[in-house]
Amino acid sequence: MRVVITGARALLGGAIAREFAGDEVVALDHARLDVADSGAVGSIISAERPQLVVNCAAYNDVDRAEDDPALALRTNAFAVLGLSRAARAAGATLVHFSSDFVFDGETDRPYREDDRANPNGVYGASKLLGDWFALENDRAYVLRVESLFGPPAADGGRRGSLGTIVDRIKRGEDVPVFTDRVVSPSYTPDIARAIRALVEGRAAAGLYHCVNSGHATWAEIAQRAASSIGVPLRMCPLTLETARLRARRPRYCALSNAKLAAAGIPMRPWAEALDEFLRDPAQGTRRTS
Repeated sequence: MRVVITGARALLGGAIAREFAGDEVVALDHARLDVADSGAVGSIISAERPQLVVNCAAYNDVDRAEDDPALALRTNAFAVLGLSRAARAAGATLVHFSSDFVFDGETDRPYREDDRANPNGVYGASKLLGDWFALENDRAYVLRVESLFGPPAADGGRRGSLGTIVDRIKRGEDVPVFTDRVVSPSYTPDIARAIRALVEGRAAAGLYHCVNSGHATWAEIAQRAASSIGVPLRMCPLTLETARLRARRPRYCALSNAKLAAAGIPMRPWAEALDEFLRDPAQGTRRTS
């Protein structure tokens, strides 16, 4: 299978490139392709003639998006429209990633795919528009993921929130974590395997929540990580009120992966995935010497 991956040097993009390493992979970072350049996107997809296009490119600065909505919309929404149309023209399947931030967090149970989206801010709104644009392609999978963690990119790029927490724990530093935000952590190798299963199993196209099973507060996740590493946790508790962030975050944003499981792709518990992530120091934590 010929696979084009955009945003290939990001945390998730790297995991997908490794999962499909035995296939013909065209891995594109921002330097090789600005996904918001629809002309360049169309030219590359047409020239490469992939069977699968996986879009890992995204604008993830939640707070800055409030002050620069055009930048968030450019990458998270309108770029997705161009990718969706280019993939459809090439007869390719599209995989695009969405976010828990499309929901307002005012619930007490994991969100399902058919729950009404109601984003709190610009970032969430831009991701929701991207969902709709991707699904213009009737061969598209839109996978909502959140709280990504996994082996770092080869160039030591962005670690994600959980990777940063682990680094702080290892160094014996204070670890600021939310006690009132509930999430469903997502292990990037598990997401990558789910993509292969969806595509090769010819599962119905559409929207899926692709997260590890279960949910927890960030404080509980940090406690599990510290216990697995075997060092004390110097936790600095935060709440959404005390943090005073520029953009409002959803308080309860756990996602249900029941639809994915019904398609024959169960996701293991997040704690089991976290333990695996931490088992190999070369992958699970950044070296401190």
